[in-house]
Amino acid sequence: MPSIKKILVANRGEIALRIMRTAREMNIKTVAVFSEADRRSPHVRYADEAVCIGPAPSSESYLNVAKILKVCRQLNVDAIHPGYGFLSENAGFAKSVKEAGLIFIGPSPEAIEIMGSKLAAKQAAAAYNIPMVPGTASAIQDRDEAKKIASAIGYPILIKASAGGGGKGMRVVEEESTFDEQMDRAVSEAQSSFGDGSVFIEKYITSPKHIEIQVLGDQHGNIIHLFERECSIQRRHQKVVEEAPSISITAGIRKEMGRCAVDVARSCGYYGAGTVEFILDENQNFYFLEMNTRLQVEHPVTEQITGVDLVKQMIRIAEGEPITIRQEDLSIKGHSIEIRVYAEDAANGFLPDVGKLHTYVKPDGNGVRVDDGFEQGMDIPIYYDPMISKLITYGETRDEAIAKMIRAIDEYQISGVQTTLPFCRFVMTHPAFVSGNFDTNFVTKHFHPDMIKPIPDQDADALAALISGFVLKNPAGAEVIQNEAKATSVSQWKDRRLRLR
Repeated sequence: MPSIKKILVANRGEIALRIMRTAREMNIKTVAVFSEADRRSPHVRYADEAVCIGPAPSSESYLNVAKILKVCRQLNVDAIHPGYGFLSENAGFAKSVKEAGLIFIGPSPEAIEIMGSKLAAKQAAAAYNIPMVPGTASAIQDRDEAKKIASAIGYPILIKASAGGGGKGMRVVEEESTFDEQMDRAVSEAQSSFGDGSVFIEKYITSPKHIEIQVLGDQHGNIIHLFERECSIQRRHQKVVEEAPSISITAGIRKEMGRCAVDVARSCGYYGAGTVEFILDENQNFYFLEMNTRLQVEHPVTEQITGVDLVKQMIRIAEGEPITIRQEDLSIKGHSIEIRVYAEDAANGFLPDVGKLHTYVKPDGNGVRVDDGFEQGMDIPIYYDPMISKLITYGETRDEAIAKMIRAIDEYQISGVQTTLPFCRFVMTHPAFVSGNFDTNFVTKHFHPDMIKPIPDQDADALAALISGFVLKNPAGAEVIQNEAKATSVSQWKDRRLRLR
């Protein structure tokens, strides 16, 4: 297979930049595609070439396969990297890329299709005796029979969409009297979200840990794992805090989980970077959950503790090169934590809070990494996921990584939108997180909006002092300041300080 000379990144924001940076290090040209809403985005400027492919809605831009392939033909692109989200786990897209004579930087369409269905994934993994959560082996066809199985398993049970993800098409059933109601809701949501109303049931693990294993496979049958990530701090079944390694598992469980993850990948002939997800119960029993056939949002923490550039590995694997890393060569070095900085208001049910980034100043320093796709003055579009950035810290120990994260959060200056920074700081200092005694119910068990403390804002303090001094000297100017403050950011106020004197 020929070497790749030009990659089109079929994505946006921080992950597009992340991929492009590694490509530049490998002396590979990049092409950005963007919607009209992302015209000012940093990934557009960073790429060697950039093409607008449509209006803001993703269905008219980032999900438009025909437009993306047209750009590839026009600009002589060799390969496409899908990032995560959008078309990254679309088997039809991967197949179209190959049929167009291009290299898809990811797994085969067949592997994506198998692992894209939770039921098909379980059936494939079953051949390798992977531990499974008790439940139905196929989609529910007969409700009465399903109720009998649920009773045999024991309530509570979980109704899950076969084609689901992100907590959609998922309902917890506490007792048989609510089975039909929750079933109707799960089927309806699965149909509207994924175009597939198939659902199945599993035993609901009441206090689970969410542990995932990073795998890499090549096109020559070699598969390795790069240890685990702890992803149990979630809201709405979606991750907010991730770390590697997990404080919750022993070396023996880590080894066994890694072996199972490699076998899951082997069950579908997997190559590229992928993630095998497990749940861990309070008795340290683990069960296969699903496989994500793409690069994960939280991949940086794995890179930090292993020193392996996962994007670089993906590109080399797509070129047909064998993996040169042996399992025995890998070891865990230090500890890394990632928080997702969302434009969300944690004090209001984590609702999205789109708007303009009036102030946007990133933290830096030893052991701090920020993957983002925004700059000061940009708007957070309403059309896409509200993640602003990923803040990653690294330390020799978990305590050091936590301390660096608290310092970095305090240094991160964002105004114009509410963010998850205060919530993540709350997590970092909570005894349950520090001790490792937490699970996926952390928000329900430990968090209340009143518990969030404001993050120190030196700019705001300086502004308050400036205004106070001005008003004391010029009482009549108070009304002027009040009117200006309604439309002026902290940074702009600082720029006007000479006028106020």
